[in-house]
Amino acid sequence: MATQETKVVDHIIASRRALLLGGGAALAALTLPKAAKAASTVASFTDNDILNFALNLEYLEANFYYLAAFGTTIDQPNAASIAAGGPTAGIPINGTGTQGTVTVKANPQVPFTTITAGSYATEVAIEEGKHVLFLRSQLGSYAVAQPALDLLNSFNGLASKAQIASSFDPFSSDAYFLVGAYIFEDVGVSAYHGAAPLISTTSTGKTILAAAAGIHAVEAYHSGLIRQSIFALDPTNSQGLLTITQQISALRSSVSDLVAPTPTAVSAVVDPTPDDYGVSDGTFTVSLANGASVPRTNITDATTNNVLGVARSTIEVLNIVTAGGAAIAGTKATGGFFPAGLNGVLS
Repeated sequence: MATQETKVVDHIIASRRALLLGGGAALAALTLPKAAKAASTVASFTDNDILNFALNLEYLEANFYYLAAFGTTIDQPNAASIAAGGPTAGIPINGTGTQGTVTVKANPQVPFTTITAGSYATEVAIEEGKHVLFLRSQLGSYAVAQPALDLLNSFNGLASKAQIASSFDPFSSDAYFLVGAYIFEDVGVSAYHGAAPLISTTSTGKTILAAAAGIHAVEAYHSGLIRQSIFALDPTNSQGLLTITQQISALRSSVSDLVAPTPTAVSAVVDPTPDDYGVSDGTFTVSLANGASVPRTNITDATTNNVLGVARSTIEVLNIVTAGGAAIAGTKATGGFFPAGLNGVLS
């Protein structure tokens, strides 16, 4: 029989999960809010629902890197991906929900000119593909299908909203590929961090949490390397790459915080101010060997004291990847990289 103490612990765990999912206005009021955020929420969810939320994001990342490195989607293996350690057969993309196609320009393989960017693209493509395979293996018959993905119009729309340009092609050069990767990786890291407390405290949940923490670590390595690689290509911002990362970070922060235009919407998890940092704003410097100060970068996207990485709720992540599609309470988030929305309960 449950004691009073266990009842209290169970209540705290359930409340924390609800808060991070996007519900619980009363709990949100106990924190230090930056802004009230809102979107559709669900009455209940399972560990499989959380894994499927992650799987949707991994489908997006894996396809982006496969297209950049090998010129194909993940379900179409080629000699280059197999030689790099990828599966000899295409990665399955079927499952529950509506399976969609990938919208991308013709011949998307990036004409890499630097070893750093080309090697990064190849390694990460294989790793993201393995993340898809791993999550699908954990989910079994519960795995969602790959939804429709847009890797063409989404980038153009993002570039326009961020006031970078009217269009943006991440498959055109090393630098723009890294900027495109920058858009994804920081969001993936914050998504895994934010989803961790949602996983149940059962023995199975603990196993899932350990695996998710492992994926989170890999994504964090990717994110840090992207930031340093962008900085190495343009340390003085002569190409404007550092400015672009600042604009992207500002857009991600503002889009994630969009509020649903309805008084019945529930509050979502709150976050620090700001919750997104570009590679450099031009004021970061370091002195080498007591010499003149030279520019430096933000390797991490973390809290202001760099103690904790940024965590985002499912609603905030949905808002970013659907270009604000989660801002309308009670509706499926669509748009941006997911024109028809994500598959699964958390969508």
